[in-house]
Amino acid sequence: MGQIRVLVVDDSALVREVLKEGLSRDPEIRVVGTASDPSLAREKIARLQPDVLTLDIEMPRMDGVEFLRYMMPRHPLPVVVVSALTEKGAAVAIAALEAGAVEVVAKPRLDIARGLNEMMRELREKVKNAAAVDVEAWKRVKEESGARQKMSDRPLGESTDKVIAIGASTGGTEAIRHILSALPATLPGAVVVQHMPPGFTKHFAQSLNGICMMEVKEAESGDRVAPGRVLIAPGDRHMIIRRSGGIYRVLCEKGERVCGHMPSVEVLLQSVARQAGSNAVGVMLTGMGHDGAEGMLSLRLAGGRTIAQDEKTSVVFGMPRAAWERGGVERLLPLHEIPGAIIGLLSSQGGL
Repeated sequence: MGQIRVLVVDDSALVREVLKEGLSRDPEIRVVGTASDPSLAREKIARLQPDVLTLDIEMPRMDGVEFLRYMMPRHPLPVVVVSALTEKGAAVAIAALEAGAVEVVAKPRLDIARGLNEMMRELREKVKNAAAVDVEAWKRVKEESGARQKMSDRPLGESTDKVIAIGASTGGTEAIRHILSALPATLPGAVVVQHMPPGFTKHFAQSLNGICMMEVKEAESGDRVAPGRVLIAPGDRHMIIRRSGGIYRVLCEKGERVCGHMPSVEVLLQSVARQAGSNAVGVMLTGMGHDGAEGMLSLRLAGGRTIAQDEKTSVVFGMPRAAWERGGVERLLPLHEIPGAIIGLLSSQGGL
């Protein structure tokens, strides 16, 4: 493919230089230009034709979210948001993901020297991930967002021993939003891992809670997986479920990265396979890599039902493909069919 061409957009000259220098350390990345505001960015996008944009979202005149809402329908481009890890910054970053950004990286607040090295390592990785993104899939999902299946009215019963487990990475915030906003409040409890930096998952959960019929919250150890509730794994903790009698609770703990991630979809799904087995539905959504592929197979072998997002509607068909190729997925479905499929699998009749 050659080098990945990157345009850096930030209103701080110092930050632009730091990002340019840090990205250029990777031989696979070439910074072709920088811009101090969205107006200059628009001109340089047209002239330099970058493969990926890094974007500060708190800028004067036009902020990054406004810029994305203007740019993405006209000139879709993989965008990695570089945001301050503050209450405002995290909330705006979630809005940027909704507007079309595919990844988010947090600027360090404490221990700047060490934090900067870690941030640049993460940024280089996410820029390379973003270069593989199908931005046309993002446009298709937006265009088809109204094409949801009629939700099943088959009885789901009052059982508390069923669990929905969802995993996602690059492009997953909007896929998760699309699915959860279509699910009724009567559904069994759901547990979700979305690869996201610590501090951002709380705002992601809050944004979902404002539009979903189910309650959505960032998970804390001891939280019950209850009907009508969705628990989002914290950005710096693995999340597992444990069964006690007829109920499940989550445990959120620090640990080693698994499949390169914490939280890891693999860790969650393996626990769901052990604790819930045939009472679980596993859903694998868009994302880079193979996190959760073995977990989906374990869940299926334990009697759980499994589905994954298809290639056409995935921003990155990495995690669904890996799970499918390992035999862990029963069926690949377009995003707009997944809510109805989940309900069907949880109904008294079951089956896809």
